[in-house]
Amino acid sequence: MEYVTLGKTGLVISRMGFGGIPIQRIDAAGTKKLMQRMAEEGINYIDSARGYTVSESFIGEGIEGMRDKFILATKSMSRTKEAMAKDIEISLNNFRTDYIDLYQVHNPNMEQLEQVIGPDGALEALMEAKAGGKIGHLGLTAHSLEVFEKALEMDWVETIMFPYNIVERQGEELIHKCREKNIGFIDMKPLAGGAIEDGRLALRFVCANPDVTVVIPGMYDVSEIEKNMEAVEDTKPLTEEELAAMEQVRKQLGTNFCRRCNYCQPCTAGINISGCFLFQGYLDRYGLGDWAKERYAAMPVKAGACVDCGACETRCPYNLPIRDMLKKCAEEFGE
Repeated sequence: MEYVTLGKTGLVISRMGFGGIPIQRIDAAGTKKLMQRMAEEGINYIDSARGYTVSESFIGEGIEGMRDKFILATKSMSRTKEAMAKDIEISLNNFRTDYIDLYQVHNPNMEQLEQVIGPDGALEALMEAKAGGKIGHLGLTAHSLEVFEKALEMDWVETIMFPYNIVERQGEELIHKCREKNIGFIDMKPLAGGAIEDGRLALRFVCANPDVTVVIPGMYDVSEIEKNMEAVEDTKPLTEEELAAMEQVRKQLGTNFCRRCNYCQPCTAGINISGCFLFQGYLDRYGLGDWAKERYAAMPVKAGACVDCGACETRCPYNLPIRDMLKKCAEEFGE
């Protein structure tokens, strides 16, 4: 495993880290097995968030007795000083540790970012926690180019996390600026939220860009660790065949697709929105029509139940026309 320095933090981390969203699908015992394998393989960067339900607590239990082997990063969507201070303490308790290496402001819009840095904003709590030794470094995560660009101007921002993958290249120029400013760039959504089926190809693309400091694919099975490591450790130049395959992925997915971040939830009608689009993807793109129809049929609330309220669209960081997409999904599944 290659090791890199995470920008101005000075933290030495593995080029591939661990994305902590998918472990919500498993249990604490399964998470512990993942942590043990990661320690054996030298993967030392772990990403979680207050919003990932059990993720922090599962990880905390999983790394008990091995805390010194890992760089812990988490994040909070709190915008005020009081709320952020509370979240920091919850994270420390969940991780069963007295310090967190990197704490990030989680996906603010421009208005929320102003609140974070303003009087009694979340940044005050982060700075106090840093001064008290509870936090080592500060960063920010974003889905918006406008927020990304603004973050590059803020002296306190030591790392930036942003989506970057075969089909989402809109941040490339700003990612390069991260490197110029010695800000660590953390790549989320390397598989576009699972929309890109070929994980090896996806990781090969990301790691071919020297401006990417660390890539953090989400993993919940030991076999995924092995496969992803193999892709990241393959540092040969991209082949013509791989480049052609990447172009085919772009043609298939375009830009109007669900990344399964689930910020759109909860749905007023109880629809599992990303689940609908996942099965639709299998129906349309991967030749698994019967499999997709069987699983879609088992969903308790289907796409056709949409009441057209639009609440989901106000939360989507990608501004997707979710209502129209749900209608199309219902049609394709014959509702």
